[in-house]
Amino acid sequence: MSNKTTVISAQELAAQFAYCDQIAAYWHDRDRVPTAYVETYGCQQNEADSEKLRGYLTQSGYTITDSAEGADVVVMNTCAIREHAEQRVFGNLGALVHTKRRHPAQKIFLCGCMAGQRIVSDRIRHSYHHVDGVFSTHHLWQFPEILYNVLYGGKRQFYITDEPGSIAEGIPQVRDDKLKAWVSIMYGCNNFCTYCIVPYVRGRERSRQPQDILAECRALIEGGCKEITLLGQNVNSYGKDLDCCMDFSDLLERIAQIPGEFLIRFMTSHPRDAGRKLFDTMARYDKIAKQLHLPFQSGSSRVLKAMNRHYDREKYLEAVRYAKSVMPDLVLTSDVIVGFPGETEEEFEETITLIQKVRYDALFTFIFSPRHGTPAASMEDPTPKQEKNRRFDKLCAVQNEISTQIHAAYVGKAMRCLVDGKDGDHLTARTEGGRLVRFQGSDDLIGTYQTITITGSTTWSLTGKI
Repeated sequence: MSNKTTVISAQELAAQFAYCDQIAAYWHDRDRVPTAYVETYGCQQNEADSEKLRGYLTQSGYTITDSAEGADVVVMNTCAIREHAEQRVFGNLGALVHTKRRHPAQKIFLCGCMAGQRIVSDRIRHSYHHVDGVFSTHHLWQFPEILYNVLYGGKRQFYITDEPGSIAEGIPQVRDDKLKAWVSIMYGCNNFCTYCIVPYVRGRERSRQPQDILAECRALIEGGCKEITLLGQNVNSYGKDLDCCMDFSDLLERIAQIPGEFLIRFMTSHPRDAGRKLFDTMARYDKIAKQLHLPFQSGSSRVLKAMNRHYDREKYLEAVRYAKSVMPDLVLTSDVIVGFPGETEEEFEETITLIQKVRYDALFTFIFSPRHGTPAASMEDPTPKQEKNRRFDKLCAVQNEISTQIHAAYVGKAMRCLVDGKDGDHLTARTEGGRLVRFQGSDDLIGTYQTITITGSTTWSLTGKI
């Protein structure tokens, strides 16, 4: 595989828009407005990709619907991080046999990270004959061409070439939320953690040009967006492949200098590359949320080495200490894997002590899931599933108690929050640190920043009043 990034030219993208026009003409000749449904699994990057899929579909004349039943096009944008997610996709994909039987002209596509695995595309080709097309993340920019070929040619399409990845600027997006926006600043990953499939399905790291990112952020802010989350598999690696001498901290600073009332978040940070310059930049600007998602994965230095994480326990703790020293109110979240192959009880306890030492606001917790094609999938794994479940339950109990204590300390504090929606009879808002707050208020507060006094707490959320 070549490591050279492919930049999609304006001419190539124009050709895709021409396909959009021809698809729109296809439906115009049939005198009806078609519908499309996009279902998203997995991470925020997948959510951002789905916005582009909806953008292409809208430009092709489709109305976006919220159900696969009766839709003319169904796209399943998938995740390959965990086995459970894959099995859920296969189950839901199999169920679409029935929707297609009731609507024989329906076209079904599978894309995303699962589609980047040869073992998956072969399974679809031979066992899921109702699926009309499969395309990997590298071919998302060609979706109009793929759809056109299915509509006009009637043959199944498989766009799954193994390549380092591409960057295509100018794909239309249909965002679900006018207040909050995902902005991808880079794609792919070079880290090759031994348990992770991402570098194999999303390609090598490749950064968007800073002027394109800044232009997108300005347009969002001018359009009323109040919160922008910058996305990348490892945002701290931004710019390493560019010649513009701008790293991620520099990019953050440039975005924070854009006029307007908004907040910047980002994810995900790799501890190897998260340093003092980043934390100092975060501390310097009010528009950068004092929230950090910094996955540690294991509290054991030996396990971290086996994971190929490129840092040890002490380096991680040092990064956390410095970040908290310059941002005393920092809200810190993380990912952790329980039951990595060969993890001993003592090494698991090192993870528990790290959690107790750092005191995370919240954790995203996972039991190790072997991914076909990764080094960890072939490692000796003597720990029984029952024991892994026990460790997982203990870890969750420890973290839940910490989260409960941290949230209880919010009670009585007045906090500036973005009111972002409704939950039943309550409005919902987010603190600068991303904590969920429910409170009573009128709907016209949605989309505004308000000072909310916290009156109650649970393990996972807060309640308050204006």
